[in-house]
Amino acid sequence: MAEFTMVLNDEQKEVRDWIHGFATDVMRPAAAEWDEREETPWPVIQEAAKIGLYSLDFYAQQFFDPTGLGIPMAMEELFWGDAGIGLSIVGTGLAAVGVLANGTEEQIGTWVPQMYGDVNDVKVAAFCSSEPDAGSDVAAMRTRAVYDEAKDEWVLNGTKTWATNGGIANVHVVVAVVDPDAGSKGHASFIVPPNTPGLSQGQKFKKHGIRASHTAEVVLENVRVPGHCLLGGKEKLDERLARARENAKKDAERVKNAAMATFEASRPAVGAMAVGTARAAYEEALEYAKTRSQFGRPIIDNQGVAFQLADMRTQIDAARLLVWRASWMAVNGKPFTSAEGSMSKLFASEVAKKVTAQAVQILGGNGFTREYPVERMHRDAAIYTIFEGTSEIQRLVIARTLSGMPIR
Repeated sequence: MAEFTMVLNDEQKEVRDWIHGFATDVMRPAAAEWDEREETPWPVIQEAAKIGLYSLDFYAQQFFDPTGLGIPMAMEELFWGDAGIGLSIVGTGLAAVGVLANGTEEQIGTWVPQMYGDVNDVKVAAFCSSEPDAGSDVAAMRTRAVYDEAKDEWVLNGTKTWATNGGIANVHVVVAVVDPDAGSKGHASFIVPPNTPGLSQGQKFKKHGIRASHTAEVVLENVRVPGHCLLGGKEKLDERLARARENAKKDAERVKNAAMATFEASRPAVGAMAVGTARAAYEEALEYAKTRSQFGRPIIDNQGVAFQLADMRTQIDAARLLVWRASWMAVNGKPFTSAEGSMSKLFASEVAKKVTAQAVQILGGNGFTREYPVERMHRDAAIYTIFEGTSEIQRLVIARTLSGMPIR
């Protein structure tokens, strides 16, 4: 087990600087254009693929960094570059992780490479879980998967929403209900291969922020997938369902706790994204305050501005430390006895919203225009308190963990 440290080693610094260079030279010059176009920045993703930044191998290396700092460091630098493009680059990872966590070795080897494509023909993947009436309330999921034994096929019907890369993905990973009576244990994940009939893109959302990231509904109408597209296989699913029926209450609680641990482990990465956006806005505001003059002196000479910047930097550093602590704990198997994963995501998300708003205020009228990037950063930051569990859900998780009470 690696000791917790706040100092990056030489290899980590080299990776950080490499990503920062890509963010500076490739992402930032393209950020405003793709935000305005509200389209997936395929040329930028291709550039990331050419240097190995858009690949499962790179993120696997960072994930297995024993210090736990690889992923948060990478996320912070990418989202310092731009949140919308950053999410376009890392969004495929959501689907890849779903396959890595639940799939067989054969499924992993078959489908994960197809999610990324290659440098000459980059692809993306989509993880489809949320539904119009089932976001945080996974028990309300309505998408169904029915097994056709005669053909060894699963038939999927339903509508997914808020799917990053939904409809444009080469591979979709879809969570569906296979046994409505088994609660969360009755859910399973399926691979929907490229060009499968019945899968279509529904509404594409025109969003307030992260507009370079494609977000849409995915409609499933009698989508038939081969039996081998059930992640983990049918034998494993049947065993799980049998156990659930034998001891439904106890098993459901175990699954609930396991799911909670999974979400907790992933939340620090979102916190790191928020830190990156907040840091970018702070740096823009600091530079502006040092060079913008009013009444014959730089505006940073005024305590009203200087104190805001002091608070912004303090909050960013505090958020990063919470993210790093939770990331180290997750990699080293330390239990989140105080919901440290949710703490890091909650605090970093709220800091990003606050810091980007302060940056707009410091730039004044200029901050309210699209001529300056803080306007875009402020819009982008709004998502962090919403996705991967809202701030209200994080507070609920933390309160329940600390009290042991079923707070509602």
